Amino acid sequence: MEKYRLGMKISWITTTINILLAAIKIVAGIIGNSNAMLADGVHTLSDVLTTLVVIIGLKVSSKEADEKHPYGHEKYESIFAKLLSLLLVCTGIFIGYEGVKLLIKGNIRTPSRVALIAAIISILVKELMYRYTIKVAKKIKSISMEADAWHHRSDVFSSIGTFIGILGSRLGLKVLDPIAAIIVSILIIKVGIDLYIESIKGLVDESADYEIISKIEDITYSVEGVKGIKNLKTRIFGNKIYVDMDLQVKGDITVTEGHNIAEKVHDLIEKNIEDVKHCMVHVEPEDKNL
Repeated sequence: MEKYRLGMKISWITTTINILLAAIKIVAGIIGNSNAMLADGVHTLSDVLTTLVVIIGLKVSSKEADEKHPYGHEKYESIFAKLLSLLLVCTGIFIGYEGVKLLIKGNIRTPSRVALIAAIISILVKELMYRYTIKVAKKIKSISMEADAWHHRSDVFSSIGTFIGILGSRLGLKVLDPIAAIIVSILIIKVGIDLYIESIKGLVDESADYEIISKIEDITYSVEGVKGIKNLKTRIFGNKIYVDMDLQVKGDITVTEGHNIAEKVHDLIEKNIEDVKHCMVHVEPEDKNL
């Protein structure tokens, strides 16, 4: 619950900042005659929606297991992360479309200094938001919050492109304003696709990485009485890991002794590997022919 509360706190802070920043950028885009800044403001406004999705995802995925969901609700976070990635892609397409439309029409105005100042403010604020959010996301191992952090970073890319476009336009190259919007849209779409692929991993029972598997093996063999690991399977379940293991022990020990060995392995794995939510250990007699 502590992780959930921390995630909620960060999400509400970033939501408040995004609302203020989006308002500043949209007003600056209108007053400053910058289509790139206006598109950038719409992008930031989409951050508000995605952060609200993160809040919902954290609330649902943090629920305890129940009768209908005996393995917990962690996979819901991957589903919400997928929704976030789709929102990113849609945002990128919208910004790109507006930029192309402006290039075709050719009615491009020269942005004023206020749009340039807004771009600088956006770059600094969104980079700080990204670093703060990604740090917390990795700490609480939240996929959807990590997706939201990258949404903040995509806003940094957006604002950098906007800054270049506005500056170039003010120096006489008016076409740079809509071109900047198009380039930014491509970057945003790429981030969205990458996050979509990452969210899929949490839904298809992909195995844990080699480092985790190696640590499980080391812990298992450190327990006295373990003669071998016949089978070891891991699967990622949202932001948690499930472990299934067939353990080999001497064939002439009692059931109680075998159970005690398995229980010790089980307890050590769940205690020493934070991401492991559940470990199932099955005991078998060792195969002396191997």
